[in-house]
Amino acid sequence: MTTTKTIQSALISVFDKTGLESIVKQLHKQNVTLYSTGGTEEFIKNLGIPVVPVEDVTSYPSILGGRVKTLHPKIFGGILNRQDHTGDIEEMKAFEIPQIDLVIVDLYPFEKTVASGASEEDIIEKIDIGGISLIRAAAKNFKDTVIVASVNEYGFLLNLLTTQNGETTLEQRRLLATKAFHVSSHYDTAIFNYFNTDETVYKESIDNGQVLRYGENPHQKGFFFGDFDKMFTKLHGKELSYNNLLDVDAAVNLILEFKENEPTFAILKHNNACGLATRSSMKEAYLDALAGDPTSAFGGVLIANGTIDKETALEINQLFCEVVIAPSFEEDAVTILQEKKNRIILVQHDVELPTKQIRTCLNGLLIQDKNNTTDNKEGLKNVTLLSPTNQEIEDLIFASKICKNTKSNTIVLAKNGQLIASGTGQTSRVDALKQAIEKANSFQFDLSGAVMASDAFFPFPDCVAIAHHAGITAVIQPGGSIKDELSIDYCNENKIAMVFTGTRHFKH
Repeated sequence: MTTTKTIQSALISVFDKTGLESIVKQLHKQNVTLYSTGGTEEFIKNLGIPVVPVEDVTSYPSILGGRVKTLHPKIFGGILNRQDHTGDIEEMKAFEIPQIDLVIVDLYPFEKTVASGASEEDIIEKIDIGGISLIRAAAKNFKDTVIVASVNEYGFLLNLLTTQNGETTLEQRRLLATKAFHVSSHYDTAIFNYFNTDETVYKESIDNGQVLRYGENPHQKGFFFGDFDKMFTKLHGKELSYNNLLDVDAAVNLILEFKENEPTFAILKHNNACGLATRSSMKEAYLDALAGDPTSAFGGVLIANGTIDKETALEINQLFCEVVIAPSFEEDAVTILQEKKNRIILVQHDVELPTKQIRTCLNGLLIQDKNNTTDNKEGLKNVTLLSPTNQEIEDLIFASKICKNTKSNTIVLAKNGQLIASGTGQTSRVDALKQAIEKANSFQFDLSGAVMASDAFFPFPDCVAIAHHAGITAVIQPGGSIKDELSIDYCNENKIAMVFTGTRHFKH
């Protein structure tokens, strides 16, 4: 039997009638018998096109307030019969089941109803039964049946109808079946997640994947699954790469810690802050962030917690940077920043971020709650005889926020609302501290009166000793080592203030 099939009959039952008119008219033009029910049947009649009510086929009306309309052997038999199967052919004749070659159906808007804050009763009524069954049946029988399960495929179907005179190939039907199974699986995932309270079961379905130029390196494929346009308005620049997106993610999470602060500017490289400062103006914040490590800032990602004005943009424009992000830009600032044709300019919108973090691990996934705990003044526990000054407390919290968003093992040094230096991603906390001190010295920062933040406790007093000799006067760390007293004693003997947060901030 030929694999090419000609559409001679169609069942149409959709919630959203957008774009349907042209399809119905083309089907009628090609003498296709139309079956329908409810609102779709009325829609077709209003076009002046003949349509057979499903009730005439099943001899049953729509019942239970519309919950049962198409669920009947004569409908599903017409969809699921195998046209090369002798037994199926004989049963179709015996039970007077009409052949259905094309099914056009969509699903009740479950996700939109949930998002609208509707009552559970309304949400439950948007769990489609007939529609999902029709989709699965027609997709299963793609060898003989065409399934169109989304308005997104109307253009494809209309092209088949007009250019192929209603004929479809096996490959085309299989493609539409694949898309239909995606519709049904996405729908079922949304319903499951609405009901699910078991955190050991994970299901996700994202249907707006974006192909990237490549992955982390040119020989790797890369994709982004998410709603980038909901989070950002892109004003200028080239397409974002895999690495750009990772840096943008790190930048967004970091600046979120300073959302309510005075003008704050951060510069990131390879997911870590290489410069960050809080000042009375955005220009000053940028310049002091840049001073933290002007070498690493080259090719970095820049982000601000407030408007980037013309004066700040003029300074930024002297630096080669990949991405500039802010909640808003002055018009003149955009004009200036657009002078570099590849520079990406993003307006960040205030949207809710995911509460879970997911990464591949071995032959599966690791999932955890996002680290949404930010250290604050109220949660600090002074553990030394000397208490930090008000300025040191401000700097300790400042440094802790950066430390939380930096790769472990990490040490962050800060002073007067400015990131002086950090040691990132080291296998030893001592090495991280030495790296930070060396970096600070290379840019001629005076560490006298600076503070130190650590993402985890000190098992020995070596770090506080090294910090003391460098001029650091206050330390913030989570505490929790069985040898905490060794570090506390050293601080007491050398007039260093130390506070515990009780919260570790590992970031691997």
